[in-house]
Amino acid sequence: MTESMSPHMAHPRIMVLGVQPGTPPFRIMEIDGMVVGQARTITDVLEYAAAFGITVHDLDDPDVVRWVGGDKFTWHHH
Repeated sequence: MTESMSPHMAHPRIMVLGVQPGTPPFRIMEIDGMVVGQARTITDVLEYAAAFGITVHDLDDPDVVRWVGGDKFTWHHH
């Protein structure tokens, strides 16, 4: 199977990395491979995306957002 035939081999523009310890905990956010800031909530993710001209319709779409080390509900370090 080639990469072009695989349904989830796309590289989404938005990556939300695993939770980092802090007060409050946060997740590093990347857009187009660049670190753009620290997200503490889903709202932060949407605001960073909008600042880069990206409208997110579905936070669960792996072709749009890749969640590393949890999902959109994971905001606390375990």
